[in-house]
Amino acid sequence: MPGTNLTRGEARERSRLLSVDSYVIELDLSGAQQGGTFRSVTTVVFDCADSGADTFIDLVAPAVHEITLNGEARDPAAAFADSRIALDGLLAGRNELRVVADCAYTNTGEGLHRFVDPVDGQAYLYTQFEVPDARRVFASFEQPDLKAAFQFTVTAPEGWTVISNSPTPEPRDNVWRFAPTPRISSYITALIVGPYHSVHSSWEGEGRSVPLGIYCRPSLAEYLDADAIFEVTRQGFDWFQEKFDYPYPFEKYDQLFVPEFNAGAMENAGAVTIRDQYVFRSKVTDAAYEGRAETILHELAHMWFGDLVTMEWWNDLWLNESFATYTSVACQAYAPGSRWPDAFTSFANQMKTWAYRQDQLPSTHPIMADIRDLDDVLVNFDGITYAKGASVLKQLVAYVGMDEFFQGVRAYFKRHEWGNTRLDDLLEALEETSGRDLKTWSTAWLETAGINILRPEITTGADGSLTSLAIRQEAPALPAGAQGAPTLRPHRLAVGCYDLRDGKLVRTDRIELDVDGELTEVPLPAGRERPAVVLLNDGDLTYAKVRLDPASLSAVTRHLGDFADSLPRALCWASAWDMTRDGEMAARDYLDLALSGIGKESDIGVVQTVQRQVKLALDLYAAPAWRQTGLARWAEAALEHLRAAEPAGDHQLAWARAFAAAARTEAQLDLLAGLLSGAETIEGLAVDTELRWALLARLAATGRADEPEIAAELERDATSAGERHAAAARAARPTPEAKAEAWASVVERDTLPNAVQEAVIGGFVQTDQRELLAPYTARYFAAVKDIWEERSHEMAQQVAVGLYPALQVSQDTLDATDAWLAEADPAPALRRLVTESRAGVERALRARAADEAAAAR
Repeated sequence: MPGTNLTRGEARERSRLLSVDSYVIELDLSGAQQGGTFRSVTTVVFDCADSGADTFIDLVAPAVHEITLNGEARDPAAAFADSRIALDGLLAGRNELRVVADCAYTNTGEGLHRFVDPVDGQAYLYTQFEVPDARRVFASFEQPDLKAAFQFTVTAPEGWTVISNSPTPEPRDNVWRFAPTPRISSYITALIVGPYHSVHSSWEGEGRSVPLGIYCRPSLAEYLDADAIFEVTRQGFDWFQEKFDYPYPFEKYDQLFVPEFNAGAMENAGAVTIRDQYVFRSKVTDAAYEGRAETILHELAHMWFGDLVTMEWWNDLWLNESFATYTSVACQAYAPGSRWPDAFTSFANQMKTWAYRQDQLPSTHPIMADIRDLDDVLVNFDGITYAKGASVLKQLVAYVGMDEFFQGVRAYFKRHEWGNTRLDDLLEALEETSGRDLKTWSTAWLETAGINILRPEITTGADGSLTSLAIRQEAPALPAGAQGAPTLRPHRLAVGCYDLRDGKLVRTDRIELDVDGELTEVPLPAGRERPAVVLLNDGDLTYAKVRLDPASLSAVTRHLGDFADSLPRALCWASAWDMTRDGEMAARDYLDLALSGIGKESDIGVVQTVQRQVKLALDLYAAPAWRQTGLARWAEAALEHLRAAEPAGDHQLAWARAFAAAARTEAQLDLLAGLLSGAETIEGLAVDTELRWALLARLAATGRADEPEIAAELERDATSAGERHAAAARAARPTPEAKAEAWASVVERDTLPNAVQEAVIGGFVQTDQRELLAPYTARYFAAVKDIWEERSHEMAQQVAVGLYPALQVSQDTLDATDAWLAEADPAPALRRLVTESRAGVERALRARAADEAAAAR
């Protein structure tokens, strides 16, 4: 039985058979405040190529009451099974189907999610349909290439607002009738319903005015910085319309900050939903604003790439996501007046690090993945689809030229507007504008898996002059279980030569060249002294792991914080981190490097990334006998930096959070308790709502706070965010009883909303509670398959990944995982997730061995 899955073969046959004209969807949400189910009536008009053909339409619903095909009533008991409605005896040409069903509200972030705000007691709804969840709200041909016009009519409670893809009409008797959309895919249709607060403005340009709206719950309205959000949005409109040379394709643009959202945001046409954690309730660093801006611009870019022109099937999902990721960062970096001209520093330090990590897992796959069915795509929203794909697009821009790249994109939009495409369609347009043959490039970069390593080979003369420089490219063996073979790729990159000038590492030469094959000679300036640092991939043009030669590494260790520019610093930080993960640098040496350079690091996003990486290295990669020493050094350094940071600045806040996560001695925990109570202060540090929860979370995890303190803090912050923080703090307490209750609430019961379940899992897993958590390894393997089979994808994935015993770094954990994989016969998607988690334990064992070897030096 197919269940809720759909194979690529089924989708191709349905696409061959059908073309869809329109959907008319009527939803009665008048009982949304009470929850339960809602009435859904779908009328879909479509053409069929073959007389008498059979096919099906998708629907996930508790009950189907009526099915009428071409005026003939069908028995729902016979036609509706396994989340499909059978359609047999179709007419050649025009057909009309009407389905009346009861559909269900969810609390999982899939379909029509329902949330009740504890502040006002009101329900708030929003849809999330990617990949296959429009069928949870209305009957649909759930695949991206069967585009249609969608017309929604919604009955809602009095006083509520309804927002959809089309402009919002005036309601009559609480009924909202929307105009039909242009031809779009079902997964980007949307409804957002409830007593939302809103702010309105417009974008003016090219003789056109586009209405802009921003929405959030009233309980967040005081924190909504609408002017800043509109500013970024207008910047995106200006830059994208110039680069794409295609008018914004929809009639309005709303951005809706919604609760309990599983992803960062979703590109619903003209009605983008965004997780409402981006409405900042407390002080955050500029890195958070930069991250929010990238999300805003990412979704706006999708209006053209993804919504106007859509992939034919999910194997080209990467094109949607990679293009939106690359262009959003490029907009931040290059748009006039942008606050974040160094956005590619963050990209190198965060997005590419994610890609490198993903590309070394057993599940690594080509960017253009082989998506056999919906189960495949649901686990493919990964670091390859987003970050590696965007990195390769950046390489492609360097290869063909930025002007030529965007000329090709313009031709692509005009040629395929409102249609569906494959990768070849984009490459054809880029070949026309660049004159480059991209077939070989595509094969090497998009159709192979794995990552290359680039190492410098340097020789110097007796007088210290640089006599030769070459780049050796390696193609490491793919991880066990990965498909494909190692591949050497063509790279367009730059080599930077850096020297110390007045205490700063300044670039004194830059050589841009094409690298191909195992060894590429680099042309050198005549008579050049050996630079202090030779940095491959200067400017971060290509996608590869870069290594430093011993002399450069020594200089970087002493002077990493002394680079004059942020991007080379970020590249060196990333290289050092990757060496640590690969066991080429011991965790204790990475800590030394971090402590020597982080105090001079001005880029707050880099600082926060390094803070997270140091903590991870100490928790997972340090030799157990030395771990406590390393953690103590880090906690002491974090407190030092906190006290030395500029009052009220971003660095002070970042170090406050790092210290809160690292504090371990009684004196350090006393300081946390004092900051929380107000008995202790640090000049300029605002101990606001979110920081209070961070302090309390650590106190709870170390046994210094219990239920009375958690309940008191929740009373201070009686919001949905407060409920999540409280749930995490309760799960973090270091007692068998607290762990047992947290485990039962997630694994043995199935009632928690998605966001609360995620918080409980996050609190449950504490790095300094390994012994307390050890008994749950066997319990995980006993439960995870049933959970996967019984719960929705989002909820099951949280459990499968979040509760895997990743902290139990031992051969026993690997053996237990292998035994389960051999015996349980898990679904391919679950097998992938568990195998990825296993690879993390295997990597940690190798890194620990490297750290133990360093102790013997």
